[in-house]
Amino acid sequence: MIIFLLHTAYILAGLFVAGIACRLAFSVSEKIVRAPFLDLVISIFTWIPWAFGYFLNGWIGTLSALFSQFLGIYVFCFLDRAIRGKPADTLTAAQGRVLGSLRNHLALLATTPATVAFLTVRLTELIFYPPVAWLAKLPTYKNSDWVNLSRHKYQGLTGPDLLWCWYCDWMTGVWALGSEMLRNIESFWCPIRFRDEAKNRNAGTDFPDVEKWAPADAGVEEAIKVFEEYYDGKRKNSWFGHPDRREP
Repeated sequence: MIIFLLHTAYILAGLFVAGIACRLAFSVSEKIVRAPFLDLVISIFTWIPWAFGYFLNGWIGTLSALFSQFLGIYVFCFLDRAIRGKPADTLTAAQGRVLGSLRNHLALLATTPATVAFLTVRLTELIFYPPVAWLAKLPTYKNSDWVNLSRHKYQGLTGPDLLWCWYCDWMTGVWALGSEMLRNIESFWCPIRFRDEAKNRNAGTDFPDVEKWAPADAGVEEAIKVFEEYYDGKRKNSWFGHPDRREP
């Protein structure tokens, strides 16, 4: 138990120092809140402590890292509001009036394991999409236009409001970029509607091309016809509604 608490203290102190370093870096340049520098910042506060904890003491060390991050959430919220003050009303208070304070708080904490999923999506965007895009001549993207943080500029966000809005800011950008990449892949390699119309309707939100894909009850000839209508090898193989297909 003593070792667990010591490792927790080490990692919590490291997170505190990292937070100060990031704040100083932000005062020099706002590039730190945009990819690729933001990817490093996110790593410092997510998976790097897990890996360091495992290095210290295996899975027990990883648990100490998770506990440190859990404590770090509350330390940040307390210090931020102590330094910058608490508004007369807050987002979390408004949400608490709908759900109840405890339930809202637990719901927020319940979203944190999804960090692993978003880190995996981000890794896919960085490592796997670029070679696929090069091989298949798909569009590439300026990641910083998608993966960035800006909610700290919103007046009145402090403590937990700011922290959770940062989380949403990051994960929404990561997911949006991943969806954009997947639109290219799906429309290029398999422009065929699904047999299940409910699935077509649901997929239409993220895959607007679904309305133009080949009918589900047609044959491969129809899929080839749709493919050849939109892909001629003279431009990037983007999804049908990509900005580069719009008339000037």
